[in-house]
Amino acid sequence: MGRGGSIEIWLAGITILGITLVYLVGVAFFQTIPASGGLFGHLIGIFGFLLMLCTEILYTLRKKSRNARWGRMSTWLQAHIFTGLVGPFMVLLHSSWKFNGLAGVVMLLTVIIVASGFIGRYIYTAVPRNLDGAMVDAPELERQVLAAQAELERMITGQPGLVRLFGLAQP
Repeated sequence: MGRGGSIEIWLAGITILGITLVYLVGVAFFQTIPASGGLFGHLIGIFGFLLMLCTEILYTLRKKSRNARWGRMSTWLQAHIFTGLVGPFMVLLHSSWKFNGLAGVVMLLTVIIVASGFIGRYIYTAVPRNLDGAMVDAPELERQVLAAQAELERMITGQPGLVRLFGLAQP
């Protein structure tokens, strides 16, 4: 996953759009919102639940087993984000837009958790990291900026054409 890359969000959005279209076809076919206890409602709810289960269990297992060669952590994070968006959406559709009792409270909490995931993803991508994925602290980041600046100055020394072209001359 590149810095700020969001392929998993695009894929989740496209998948959610596809699921919504299938749901709307179901609404048109049944002439009503599919009941959560019907075949269509059960299927969408079960599949959404399985995706939510994958969201929690698989990524956590992969994080705990750092020595395992089960793919890159960034790929697992992308899968975690994808299933964490699509699964709850499917369960929301399964609810038939009724939020009564304990199930309604749990659905509200699920929406809050998904929203906190968006905030967490923003924070994760906003924090500078090194190639290993570890956070870079402020002194290290400052050292890297100074090193890059010194390298740039070394490269443009003796290149008056570049200095004039890019306006890099210092007053």
